[in-house]
Amino acid sequence: MTSSDTVLQSAKTVQIFEKRYFMQRSQRRQPQRLRQRLSIWIVIAVFSLISALVPKQSDAFEGISERDWPWWRGPHHSGEAPKGSNPPQTWSNENNVRWSVDIPGRGHGSPTVVGEHVYLASCDESLGSQSIYAFDRTNGKIIWSKKIHESGAIRKNERSTGASSTIACDGQRLFINFLNSDAVFTTALSRSGEQLWQTKLTDYVIHQGYGSSPCLYRETVIVSGDNKAGGAVAALDRKTGAVVWKRTRPATPNYASPVVHMLNGQDQLILTGCDLVSSYDPHTGETLWERKGATTECVTTTVSDGHRIFSSGGYPRNHVAAIRADGSGTIDWENEQRLYVPSLLYRDGFLYAVLDAGIAICWKSETGEEQWKSRLGGNFSASPVLVGDMIFATSETGQTHILRAIPEHFESIAINTLGEEAFATPAICGDQIFFRVAFMKENLRQEKLVCVGLQDEQPQK
Repeated sequence: MTSSDTVLQSAKTVQIFEKRYFMQRSQRRQPQRLRQRLSIWIVIAVFSLISALVPKQSDAFEGISERDWPWWRGPHHSGEAPKGSNPPQTWSNENNVRWSVDIPGRGHGSPTVVGEHVYLASCDESLGSQSIYAFDRTNGKIIWSKKIHESGAIRKNERSTGASSTIACDGQRLFINFLNSDAVFTTALSRSGEQLWQTKLTDYVIHQGYGSSPCLYRETVIVSGDNKAGGAVAALDRKTGAVVWKRTRPATPNYASPVVHMLNGQDQLILTGCDLVSSYDPHTGETLWERKGATTECVTTTVSDGHRIFSSGGYPRNHVAAIRADGSGTIDWENEQRLYVPSLLYRDGFLYAVLDAGIAICWKSETGEEQWKSRLGGNFSASPVLVGDMIFATSETGQTHILRAIPEHFESIAINTLGEEAFATPAICGDQIFFRVAFMKENLRQEKLVCVGLQDEQPQK
């Protein structure tokens, strides 16, 4: 029996007790006030029981605060910055840069921001090594680095890297996926850089690269590795790395990250790609529902309105769809826009997208009706970030377009340029934006981690 079943059974028991008790008390003609008082105490008891038996997601991640960006796509896995975030709306290479520091190696994984640290995964392509770096959130200085794999990193597509996954942090530990020596490994570190465990998820035959990021759920970390040889999705114990459950996946290349949404009153683990839209029970790995759809290769992470999931993909078929998550697999609407790499945003009944080709679009989430469309220019790989009613969308040349997230009309607020290349999604929390960008100097590419914020002092470089 699950905790939810226990709660329901307990509530029914209380209801039976209440009914019998009041019938007896009524027969004895007890005062109305006593009955009302007892009703209040019974209600309190039921809510206390529910609170005690139902685990809370927040309880599992002590040490994560509202000023953090702890994993891929932010605190709600939705691309939305923490409430109250108030970053600058203007910046440049010189203006509103609090600090800028060189990143050893290369990667497309996003910054992870927890407490006073910023974490990044990186790959030294000359050695094939893969490492984790911890930076001081205040000044950007490297606090520690840990080499996870000495060699063996591989990539095939020139646009991919050996460190394209984003670190997840539960407040106590760090979790990262690396493709290395023809296999996908998940590694856990302490926040001081000590390696705690490493688990092989699956053998991996490379097609383009690898970029799936870990998803934390309750006491587990959920990881996936779809590939041409047949991959897997699994839940690992966060403390030990032991496999809690594991499911095989089709022999098809795919790059989407798993994500857990609360859908129709139930936690569902959603994974798209391999010509499927799949929903699993994140506790057990059991398939809740599955339908043919999406496309073969997906990169984006799904978003939800609580009843539908919104998926997208770009190879070989262009695809955006709204799918009911009630088990029916009903497609409410779909279109053929190419939204391959940047993920969607959802806000107040509307979807916002920035296509790979640099076109911003707003759709009504219930019907798919287009509200507006505007060309931004350039190409986009980073996913947009929602800050209140503003969208921050960064192009591959380092231009960040700030747009208004409203359905009535397209509104551009500002355009700011930082660096010369940008593939990683920025992390936005509090009054800061953390960018992973690259600069070119004498034909040499140098990645930097840059903290943008209202400038109180001279930038550090």
